[in-house]
Amino acid sequence: MALSTGIFSTFLCVKTAPFQNSLSTSSLRLSPHPANLRMVRAVTSATASSEPTTTKTREPRGIMKPRPVSPEMQDIVGDSVIARTQALKRIWAYIKERDLQDPQDKKVIICDEKLKKIFDGKDRVGFLEIAKLIGPHFL
Repeated sequence: MALSTGIFSTFLCVKTAPFQNSLSTSSLRLSPHPANLRMVRAVTSATASSEPTTTKTREPRGIMKPRPVSPEMQDIVGDSVIARTQALKRIWAYIKERDLQDPQDKKVIICDEKLKKIFDGKDRVGFLEIAKLIGPHFL
């Protein structure tokens, strides 16, 4: 049973009786106020915020923050300042647009001349390596 009043929700918990081999009619009767009744109060996240939400947008941080990129990376992504997440999306779009995935193993990218410039001159790159290899191109 749960009751909600403002910030706190109250839960009533009743401990169950231990298992008994024989059932008697007296053990089946329930008292209106059991002796083993506990009350637990918990803060609910839905009502904990007392301040109204504002429409302020927070400045992007971490991988979402736009950063300047090297000229080699700029040839592929098209912008001189871009967030890491957007750069990764545009690199994948470039790969798919030019059909640079290995037909036998789609996890492997076959690099053309532009991709070789940002992937340390490698001919083939695994898709898990891409995020690591583009790191040095963010200035």
